Amino acid sequence: MTGDHSGNLIGLPKAQAALFAITAAWSLICLLDTPYPALAPLQNLPTLAIIAILVWLARKPTLPTSAIACTCLFLALHALGGRYIYSYVPYDAWAQTMGLPEPGKLLGLQRNSYDRVVHFGFGLLWVHPISSWLNRRWGISLRLATYIAVEFVLAGSALYEIFEWLLTLSMAGPDADAYNGQQGDVWDAQKDMACATVGAFSAATLLMLQRLLQRGD
Repeated sequence: MTGDHSGNLIGLPKAQAALFAITAAWSLICLLDTPYPALAPLQNLPTLAIIAILVWLARKPTLPTSAIACTCLFLALHALGGRYIYSYVPYDAWAQTMGLPEPGKLLGLQRNSYDRVVHFGFGLLWVHPISSWLNRRWGISLRLATYIAVEFVLAGSALYEIFEWLLTLSMAGPDADAYNGQQGDVWDAQKDMACATVGAFSAATLLMLQRLLQRGD
């Protein structure tokens, strides 16, 4: 998809530019009146830098709008989690307000598991954009590009857990515990990486099935 670049100063199709703009605005909105003003900016301000990098990378080559949508959806989920520093995303209260079953009670969750959803989303939503970029920018076959994308997710997930650990070493005890979202689970980092792994393999499987169906047509 080449899209219509007319009147677009950043050189992206209008739909993609709109997705990035909405995501950036959402990230800023999630910082307004946050219940955790001392910690939420550490989660969400880097998101704006990531968006700027993605805009630059997506200009050449132009990526599918579906790939841009995947990255923006992940960043939107992250921004929401960052607003509540992940451990305190009130999804049960939201469900109760809408008259729906509370996910925590329905699934028998012993902790706030919004972070698990986002780690799974990291794997599920980044494989397609990365593989598309590798294929279009460097001419790597889609099969190999998908493999590299899965490996990127696994490595990125591990590096993030290490970064989170190093950052919390410089924080006071309560702030460190709130920021890293461990919630008393000594296996939190491993479970987060496992969620990302499942998401990445799920995305790779879906992409493979899509290609097989397209060949069948």
